[in-house]
Amino acid sequence: QVQLVESGGGLVQPGGSLRLSCAASGSIFRLSTMAWYRQAPGKQRDLVADITSGGSTNYTDSMKGRFTISRDNAKNTVYLQMSSLKPEDTAVYYCNARGIGTDWRHFEVWGQGTLVTVSS
Repeated sequence: QVQLVESGGGLVQPGGSLRLSCAASGSIFRLSTMAWYRQAPGKQRDLVADITSGGSTNYTDSMKGRFTISRDNAKNTVYLQMSSLKPEDTAVYYCNARGIGTDWRHFEVWGQGTLVTVSS
């Protein structure tokens, strides 16, 4: 089994910054794309950004310039640096990872989510 553990959420004032982390562990042979999604109250879960094992990144347009996704392959960890935060960024942020397990099967797993609240 593969598990994702997220950290770094919390309360931040508008205009502030926050960094989320997500560490993967378990029966991992190779991780491929890792991603961050978010879900605001009453809304669907949407992609924030993703990053391939080679470091290629993709962002939802509204996040470009404010959010930066990165990863440390040696630590099986993905990060999301968020800046210039707005109240509308308030949501539960979920980590997602795809890859191949030690059983040679493809997997896709989700973290438990971490709440980010942007409010004064």
